[in-house]
Amino acid sequence: MPVIEKLLPGSVACAEAFTDSPGAALFPQEAALVSRATDKRRREFTTGRECARLALGKLGVPPGPILTGERGAPQWPPGIVGSITHCAGYRAAAVARAGDVTAIGLDAEPNGPLPRGVLDVVSRAAERARLAALSGAEKGVCWDRVLFCAKESVYKAWFPLTGRWLGFEDADVTIEPDGTFTTRLLASAPSASPASFAGRWLASSGLVLTAIVVPAVRAATGQGTLADAAGAPGAGAGGKLEGFWSGADG
Repeated sequence: MPVIEKLLPGSVACAEAFTDSPGAALFPQEAALVSRATDKRRREFTTGRECARLALGKLGVPPGPILTGERGAPQWPPGIVGSITHCAGYRAAAVARAGDVTAIGLDAEPNGPLPRGVLDVVSRAAERARLAALSGAEKGVCWDRVLFCAKESVYKAWFPLTGRWLGFEDADVTIEPDGTFTTRLLASAPSASPASFAGRWLASSGLVLTAIVVPAVRAATGQGTLADAAGAPGAGAGGKLEGFWSGADG
């Protein structure tokens, strides 16, 4: 079972890779997007697209180019929602049909402390206080990294729903030791947008992974919860701090 699959409901298809396949290829339109990028960026982009096509194939969607839109967000085929993530030694993608899921926010980070000074930039005072209380909850988990990873997932779920920027200070995340987290969204947004998100996190294989899935059935209620879609935990089929709140990983 893919590591990321442990966080996702059965309505979401996923694929992951721990290395970059030398045989992975891009469509010409995709290759043009990274023609001037560094080798590192081309490799992570290519493997991310390969994971996305593998995941789409599980939904019966034929291979095709996955281009980028506003703020680099992946442009999925009609009727599909999804998310792509990458960090040192890991790439993954998750997709679902829009009739089942309204938005997905996926992120992966190395399970190591954030660089000095970063936590103050990406967190609120209340969040830092809660992290201090978590410090002894589970050995081997870098809680500041879990928070950062969760906030990246929040933005990836938020932006496709609203088309609006979200600052780190606009999301108040509460992490639980049981592998879940909740987020209060403090920014103004269209009335139909969620007021909060719920998600899951996992520390495994030297990584921290987070996932938010907003079920379509709850889209009109103002609240998206992964728990409603996923049921019990486990149900279901080098860092990248260069760009905070980059959103897309596309």
